[in-house]
Amino acid sequence: MTSAVSARTGYARVVTTGLLAAVGAVAATTLVAAALNVDLVGFEGETIPLSGLAVVTGFFSLVGVVIAVVLLRLSARPARTFVRTALVLTAISLVPPLFTGGSAVALVGLHLLAAAVVIPALAWSLRA
Repeated sequence: MTSAVSARTGYARVVTTGLLAAVGAVAATTLVAAALNVDLVGFEGETIPLSGLAVVTGFFSLVGVVIAVVLLRLSARPARTFVRTALVLTAISLVPPLFTGGSAVALVGLHLLAAAVVIPALAWSLRA
């Protein structure tokens, strides 16, 4: 029974920390994008609104939470595996902004900012 309680506590810790990190990443990227006051341009030349940026940041932050929960269940070293997986996925996510034109630097910076908020928080929650 102790291991079942411990497992539930671990999942709750990861989910709670992940949700807080997702909110922090959404807030940070949206505030920085608003402060930069640059037009973020998507693939087809359309301007990305701040609300769209917030939704996408939140969605992919939640994907990170799901990955962390799965790794907590399946991996012998969930924190280490999560960090490696998240870094690879972050690197892959940096490729598309390079094809957007003038706002590439801002988009790459926003990707890195979101990763800098979410990855360490989830890694910590997986270690605790």
